[in-house]
Amino acid sequence: MAQHQVLFVSHGGGPLPLLGDTQHQELVEQLQGIVPRVQKPQAILVISAHWEAATPTVTTAKHPGLLYDYFGFPPESYKIQYPAQGHPEFAHHVLETLAEHNIPAASDDQRRLDHGVFVPLKLMYPEADIPVVQVSLKHNLDPQQHIELGKALAAITHENLLILGSGFSFHNMRAFFSTQNAETERRNLAFENWLKDTLMRTDIDEQDREHLLRDWESAPEGRFCHPREEHLLPLLVCYGATQRPADFYSMARALGRTAGLFFWSAG
Repeated sequence: MAQHQVLFVSHGGGPLPLLGDTQHQELVEQLQGIVPRVQKPQAILVISAHWEAATPTVTTAKHPGLLYDYFGFPPESYKIQYPAQGHPEFAHHVLETLAEHNIPAASDDQRRLDHGVFVPLKLMYPEADIPVVQVSLKHNLDPQQHIELGKALAAITHENLLILGSGFSFHNMRAFFSTQNAETERRNLAFENWLKDTLMRTDIDEQDREHLLRDWESAPEGRFCHPREEHLLPLLVCYGATQRPADFYSMARALGRTAGLFFWSAG
């Protein structure tokens, strides 16, 4: 089985990281700062929090374009360009790999790349010279099924592939826009520290680590930090694709909250 580079990022609020928003400065620096650690990939496979389907669905367009899936932002937000190409041949290999692992999947040649894809990639690889294929989450948001999705993606045979999970390790919208207070900060950090410990510690076996991640709702402040878990599930896919401790972690402030990044180098 190939060992791919795997990266989970917190992608921030809508297009704000690309607009010079001061509350995203640390996150922008975090995303740009991880690039030297990552061997520049020949293809990027992205699992974004902003696409759900009944079954995992794979983009197959050669020129996917962008989906401005946000509202109420300045006009320049809807003129952002990131002309990365798709990779239909690779996309079909992804579909074949999922089928081999008994995961029903679909293709979509009309789906454009959402902001969970183009915001972090525009900061990391502004030249847009790496082909990008996206895989959806499942509507049911089942944690074990998303870990299993990651395990299947790990079996992809492609030289120098980056699997990118794009979500947010904290995603409570009400808390983002409430007054900053010590209790919210405590709850944010309780779950963030649990995530870091769970994914970085080396004194447990992978069966136990998987069990902890599958039962994330039992973690300190898990449901407070994720009233709905679509922004956490890309991280579970990333773990499934590696099944080992993360090699690197960093945290950054975004919208007044703490958000994490995890990286697994190629084995």
